[in-house]
Amino acid sequence: MARRKIIQYKPWLKEYARNLRNNSTKSEVLLWKYLKKKQMRGYDFHRQKPLDNFIADFFCHELKLVIELDGYTHQWEETMVKDQIKEQKLNELGLKVLRFEDEEVYKYMYRVLEVIEAYIDEYERELGSA
Repeated sequence: MARRKIIQYKPWLKEYARNLRNNSTKSEVLLWKYLKKKQMRGYDFHRQKPLDNFIADFFCHELKLVIELDGYTHQWEETMVKDQIKEQKLNELGLKVLRFEDEEVYKYMYRVLEVIEAYIDEYERELGSA
């Protein structure tokens, strides 16, 4: 069995990620209830995971999946530019990024979960045909 590729990160991000985990947003807490303890079809998700120069809200190494939750600050132009740079770099590392707005998590959690499950279905289909 091949070893999975480690995605390097800047060491100083580790403490910052820990602080973010300890001060999660409401939407992160709500979604985490469905992702923790391998509840999402047996896949292991981590929250506030350092990757390269960034911290992903949620990350599943096996699925090569990053989930980002965007609050109101993500509507600011400066934040939007940073999000684009982050997503492009994560894509270059071979990762898929799914983005959801906080409001989607609050009001339409079932849709958020359906999108994640649809990604898993597609990932497993591609894996099976490889």
